[in-house]
Amino acid sequence: MPSDEVLVSCADAALTFGRGPQAVVAVHGADLEIRAGDRLAVVGPSGSGKSSLLHLLAGLEQPTSGTVTRAASLGPYDIGLVFQGDSLIPALDVAENTALPLVLTDRPEGEARLCALAALALVDAADLADRLPEEISGGQAQRVAAARVLAQAPRLILADEPTGRLDHATGARVLDALLTAADHTGAALVVTTHDPAVAARLTVRRGMRDGRLLAPEEVP
Repeated sequence: MPSDEVLVSCADAALTFGRGPQAVVAVHGADLEIRAGDRLAVVGPSGSGKSSLLHLLAGLEQPTSGTVTRAASLGPYDIGLVFQGDSLIPALDVAENTALPLVLTDRPEGEARLCALAALALVDAADLADRLPEEISGGQAQRVAAARVLAQAPRLILADEPTGRLDHATGARVLDALLTAADHTGAALVVTTHDPAVAARLTVRRGMRDGRLLAPEEVP
């Protein structure tokens, strides 16, 4: 696999919700390439279209116009998603939550658990394995979400405001976990954020404003 392989590309991709006078354009004609190993921050205020762009990259939304193309080698389980806030299943303990993507792909339960425990250790959360989501903090839950992606070993990690509801120190630990996950698997990492300190830790930064992805030289 070439290190500069384009995993996902947007060509004039737009996303509109609704029709007629009530239509809302969430993303205006975005052009973007995500290559293997990229570390990209999409920076902008709330409501600027960052989440909608991430949903287009993930395939959760289809463009209203333009195209979003994924590499033929990118399988359905090669994209790992980390959302803002609580994404853990309350009835499952931390280890079970972390192993879930593997179980869903028919990996043996014992093997899936071992992978989950190894991933939790990499994000400094091994001691949480037997706890339920209600027994851990928001920051710990986000680190577990990063571990779940790490266990999945995707080639592209998309994280939507993963530190948005956390204090600075906790947010830094969550970002550490995401960078660890990406470095360990060799995945590309795209993080949306409104926090310049978070954006500064990624190699490439692109601004977003009023649904428009700004040119590279227009980084906020």
